[in-house]
Amino acid sequence: MTNLIKKCPECGSINLFWNKEKGEIVCRDCGLVVEDKMVDFDQEWRAFDSNQAAQRRRTGAPMTYTQYDQGLGTEIGRKADIYQLGSKDRNKFFRLRKWQYRISTAIERNLKLALAELKRVSSYLKLPKSVEEESARIYTLAVQKGLVRGRSMESVVAGALYAACRRHDVPRTLDELSEASGIEKKEIGRTYRFVTRELGITILPSNPADYIARFCSALKLAAKTQSRAIEILEQAQKAELTSGRGPTGIAAASLYVSALIHGEKRTQREVADVAGVTEVTIRNRYKELLEELDLEKEIKKTKKKKKD
Repeated sequence: MTNLIKKCPECGSINLFWNKEKGEIVCRDCGLVVEDKMVDFDQEWRAFDSNQAAQRRRTGAPMTYTQYDQGLGTEIGRKADIYQLGSKDRNKFFRLRKWQYRISTAIERNLKLALAELKRVSSYLKLPKSVEEESARIYTLAVQKGLVRGRSMESVVAGALYAACRRHDVPRTLDELSEASGIEKKEIGRTYRFVTRELGITILPSNPADYIARFCSALKLAAKTQSRAIEILEQAQKAELTSGRGPTGIAAASLYVSALIHGEKRTQREVADVAGVTEVTIRNRYKELLEELDLEKEIKKTKKKKKD
């Protein structure tokens, strides 16, 4: 609280005291009450272990789009609890559970299946929770607007995940999403463009530099090679070599050039497999980088050193 008010407006002193019991901030030098009637947002109970904390807590888990009811719904009994009842009550609760499922809307039923698939793909790709939450929100909006109708649920899930990855600058290629979801790359791209257009989601072009760290790790290259690849990319961006070209292709080519400069030879096939592009793409981007940025001299120097 004292961080909000830096100094006393009367004497300019920074020697302020926050009286929690009275809800006041007082200047210790001149006695001015700087702030009063302050609300204390801390919990009023104490807990000395996790059991006490669980017993005294009066709120549930936070809302989340990764659950079909955003974590606010309730279920009629769990099976373990139901089996403890007599046969008459047990049958009654089983019927209630069945009806609870039947009266759920089509959107809820769709979200139950889709969000389970979304969690599976997210776990396979090792995506952070923020990306999972954002993709679940995008999918929920798509279902509510009727964008899933006529399309496979899996392709919309993959499209939502790709959109969330792009928004959070988490580099994942369409090839990786295709492998994880079992949907064709073209179908994911088509669905992604449709969903983002219909929902009005603005996504900036992905930065090739975001892919460098992952590609470098997969190819087991040194840190200096990674740093030089990023420098090459920055030079390429200034020379406007990245505009109109795929970010993965230009990133892979800059890493290939950097590896040659530092004497860590990797074949174009190896780099292409990691980046999910063709050898032709690597070769074309590689030639452009050498010609426009005059990097051939550095590569020749490395070759000479090796010979010597």
